[in-house]
Amino acid sequence: MLNYPIVSLLIPCYNAEQWVADAIESALNQTYPHKEVIVVDDGSTDGSLEIIKTFSDRIRWETGLNRGGNAARNRLLELSTGEWLQYLDADDYLLPDKVEKQIQFLGEVADADVIYSPVIVEYHQDNHSWQKVDQITEPPPHDPWILLARWHLPQTGASLWRKEAIVDVGGWNEHQNCCQENELYLRLLMAEKHFKYFDTPGAVYRAWSELTVCRKDSSETYRRRLEIKDKIEQYLESRNELSQLRQDAINQARFECARLIWLFNPKWANVIIEKIISRDNYFEIVNPNISNNYICIYRLFGFSLAESLAQFTRNMKTIFFKKI
Repeated sequence: MLNYPIVSLLIPCYNAEQWVADAIESALNQTYPHKEVIVVDDGSTDGSLEIIKTFSDRIRWETGLNRGGNAARNRLLELSTGEWLQYLDADDYLLPDKVEKQIQFLGEVADADVIYSPVIVEYHQDNHSWQKVDQITEPPPHDPWILLARWHLPQTGASLWRKEAIVDVGGWNEHQNCCQENELYLRLLMAEKHFKYFDTPGAVYRAWSELTVCRKDSSETYRRRLEIKDKIEQYLESRNELSQLRQDAINQARFECARLIWLFNPKWANVIIEKIISRDNYFEIVNPNISNNYICIYRLFGFSLAESLAQFTRNMKTIFFKKI
């Protein structure tokens, strides 16, 4: 029989006056009864703190100097009393039964340290918003190493985290300015923590803003992403656990990064391709979103020509539709 644990719902906030009330309300409205809601204001300069204060004794909160998202998450970790943690960025929100459903699932997977689910992504453009479930498409049983390499483990709010597991790996890395949950996922996997998949989405990630660190500095984001892929490869190789499937996943992920990096730094992109080939001289592109024409050109003439022709095609389409 499941012993119902306390879940701490933890909200770091920095300049999110438009959203933070929604985030807090969604935490308070969780149908799971054994919970606490804690908010740390990370030195906001807008009206966020005044909004947080309006929730009075319904939540616990504190404020301080701006030290960054992971510092705020670590302070929330310190303040929490729950056995399980639900992190929620201040511009996102939860469906009412998100925590309850994942805790019920815990009855089936008592050894879990991270319960991860698909995330609902909410987009907005021209005064219109819409949602799409970001499904985890790899068929079960999932290999979390492959999911991490392919960047398919979900955004922070979609997971439920065992507090002890995060404490064991030293908390959030306060020097990690982007790809933060992925870096934490990596250290949890290296510490042999157990990841369990629950297929019902319950967290909504608002992909509205272009002002996040990851979106403002794409070169730093890709550097961090590739760094994590390198660490996955090195760690698995050191333990003789780098199967061909895992190596393929790492190289496919590198290739996808290289295609995007080529748009602003072709030299760097080619270095990535060289690394892929050094690891697997017979590397084949496996991506249903890449055309057969591209794959044929890549095989015959290499990455640079394939990308140049792809860019030329995109430019021609843009010109054509502008004329129409």
